[in-house]
Amino acid sequence: MEHADRAESSPYPYATHLNVLFGALEKIELDPLVSVVRDQWYNQTLARVNDSVVRLGVMQGDYHWHQHDSDDEFFYVVEGRFLIDLDPAADGTTPGRVVELTPRQGFVVPKGVIHRTRAPERSVILMIETAAIVPTGS
Repeated sequence: MEHADRAESSPYPYATHLNVLFGALEKIELDPLVSVVRDQWYNQTLARVNDSVVRLGVMQGDYHWHQHDSDDEFFYVVEGRFLIDLDPAADGTTPGRVVELTPRQGFVVPKGVIHRTRAPERSVILMIETAAIVPTGS
């Protein structure tokens, strides 16, 4: 994961779990997983689908600015409210914008786009991205 050059730091650690919890042909139930999360920014890999992974995010607060040079990233809101800040183009041709997602809404951030995510309230989201993306929080 490539990161944009920003002078921001997180007031809390990211809890990132890269182990795959469920294999093929296993039922995935989110409620038992979500109910035990106490971290402010929790990320758990649920399953692998071909060269991609499905990740569960339970979060409240801000993630740092970053970009993925080679991979698109998909966000889908299960509950809560989720904001995606998109950085303006360096040449000034494209203004920055904020995409607000509510339950049952999704959005793709294309590769190379500098972005950060925010959850103003506790939110549950699913992310689909290539397994090459490692959400380390660094």
